[in-house]
Amino acid sequence: MNAFIEELEWRGMIHDVMPGTDEALDVGMATGYVGFDPTAESLHIGNLVPIMLLTHFQRAGHKPLALVGGATGMVGDPSGKKSERQLLSEEVLQRNIAGVKAQLEKFMDFEGENAAEIVNNYDWFKDFSLLDFLRDVGKHLTINYMMAKDSVKSRLETGLSFTEFSYQLIQGYDFFHLKKEKNCILQMGGSDQWGNITAGTELIRRMDAGTAFALTCPLITKADGSKFGKSEGGNIWLDPNLTTPYKFYQYWLNASDEDVPKWMRIFSLKSRAEIEKLEADHGEAPHMRILQSALAEELTVRVHSREEYEKALAASQILFGKSTKEQLTQLDENTLLSVFDGVPQFDVLKAEINGANVIDLLAEHTGVFASKGEARRMIQSNAVSVNKEKVGIDWSLSANDFLNDRYVLVQKGKKNYFLLKAE
Repeated sequence: MNAFIEELEWRGMIHDVMPGTDEALDVGMATGYVGFDPTAESLHIGNLVPIMLLTHFQRAGHKPLALVGGATGMVGDPSGKKSERQLLSEEVLQRNIAGVKAQLEKFMDFEGENAAEIVNNYDWFKDFSLLDFLRDVGKHLTINYMMAKDSVKSRLETGLSFTEFSYQLIQGYDFFHLKKEKNCILQMGGSDQWGNITAGTELIRRMDAGTAFALTCPLITKADGSKFGKSEGGNIWLDPNLTTPYKFYQYWLNASDEDVPKWMRIFSLKSRAEIEKLEADHGEAPHMRILQSALAEELTVRVHSREEYEKALAASQILFGKSTKEQLTQLDENTLLSVFDGVPQFDVLKAEINGANVIDLLAEHTGVFASKGEARRMIQSNAVSVNKEKVGIDWSLSANDFLNDRYVLVQKGKKNYFLLKAE
């Protein structure tokens, strides 16, 4: 079996593969591609699956192409969608393309004999007239063939515009163009892309461009039935401005014991022996969350940086373990807000609370305590901390107690946190 196919097999990353793909990849270095439509300014962790296909493809000695759909992004892929996509403006599309390109460059090697390339299908579609496309390309696939695709059949009752109906033909031409210009023989993607990809292999055959192949990986599901890559706040993005490194780290750290073995094999670059050793260690002590910790570390470092991983780790310890005021003051504002997202917050005027006694601060200026009496009793029982330090009834807030010059963290008991935000 071809080394690339074998690698994907044990990782559980093959859903469909066209016959003959093994043999085609055994001949020598081959070129393959995955397409990414720039529907947002950032990729999300669902995109990591096809990115991993390209990564393993390159590690097996082949040449990966990442296609950013400047043209197809204007049309919208109906695959897996229940309704028409909202079309994007040229300005938004160009911004999204720039963001996606920058992220793809983190995952592949762009130097060497099998250097990765990023291509944009707008480059070959921009001068292609509608009449030329219909005459030279459209005549090769019948309506019957296109209607048989699941991405089309699933939308017939709810409605499908000609724009989205034509998507498989446009994507098919991408494959033809890359086969002709770069000898690209393999297109990869999620299992929902099988119809579009095989439309490309059929178009290549009918336009006398030789033989091409298709490979898809399974769509990731979660054991509890919720959607992979989503949190309460929406998508888990690769852009730190959209999803903080802390939240990114926490998503993997909170993976269930049912999901994490599958995710480790799909997203980790560790060897089979390393992963199987981690699985065995995890099985002996699941409460240690060995697999979750290893995966969270690897992906946070790869997507963000070692420094951001260390920050996320320190932030986790602040919220869930023992920590000090010094550790708290080392968090930047984004990480601090990310860690305490969801805890009750109070907007206060800095001029009014600077120098305030702790009882007045927590009972009058905020709603941490319902009364001064309650605040006094809790403080005297050593159950109140400000910025991770226990305080007494004589403690007063000073300018040095503001985190990032505007925040104060209050802890009541072991688990009740409050964040004061000073204006």
